[in-house]
Amino acid sequence: MPHVTADDGAQIFYKDLGGDGTPVLLSHGWPLNADAWEAAALFLANHGHRVIAHDRRGHGRSSQTWHGNEMDTYADDLACLIDKLDLDDLTLVGHSTGGGEIVHYVGRHGTARVARLVLVSAVPPLMLRTDDNPDGLPIDVFDAIRAGETANRSQLYRDLADGPFFGHNRRGDVAQGFRDAFWLQSMACGHRAAYECIAAFSATDFRPDLEKIDVPTLVIHGDDDQIVPFEVGGKRSAELINGAVLKVYEGSGHALPDTDRDRLHADLLAFIDN
Repeated sequence: MPHVTADDGAQIFYKDLGGDGTPVLLSHGWPLNADAWEAAALFLANHGHRVIAHDRRGHGRSSQTWHGNEMDTYADDLACLIDKLDLDDLTLVGHSTGGGEIVHYVGRHGTARVARLVLVSAVPPLMLRTDDNPDGLPIDVFDAIRAGETANRSQLYRDLADGPFFGHNRRGDVAQGFRDAFWLQSMACGHRAAYECIAAFSATDFRPDLEKIDVPTLVIHGDDDQIVPFEVGGKRSAELINGAVLKVYEGSGHALPDTDRDRLHADLLAFIDN
């Protein structure tokens, strides 16, 4: 299996699909891995693009390091992957925590290799409620996830999959296969990595990163997202990114790469090819 070696020796797994077309890099959500993007990867590769998807440090097939389970290191690992594959004219697409990872990459490493960004149900600008972010979510929300992670993470992942992640608790129509895949990928994440990443996705302030984005950016968010509420995530990010285009998926939840895949694929392809 292909890996790149990060500066501290961690092995970062990646998939590299398709041909020589314009490259697209897909970054996954917590606590999943590159497989979460497999439908979009196949779709984009079949439309002529080179598609790269990696497992974040601590997740899936990458090293489960004790250290570095925070956004600075995630962004630097991403830079390592992009540099070693010598990717240019690159489209970065991030779902949920992956949206934070790609904008933090831009904040730390710039856009010299990046042509455009897509944020899907993404965690920026800042999920956690603070004095200067009064509309964020209270710390109790994230402490409850941490408590579930330490008490019985297998059950936590089943509860998330059967409830707010896919919106199955609202509609009751999400396929068992999607929910099973969420649990399977989540259990492949290292226990410490999953626990530490809760702080990374919830408490990292991405507002300075959003101000540095100087390439075309598409923001896609469901207005019934129970994980990253639209008003906390996509709506505010679109307001803070210069020239961003916002697409709201009416009635849709958090897991757009699965629940709204046909619409999402069409929007991704149109944005990338234009």
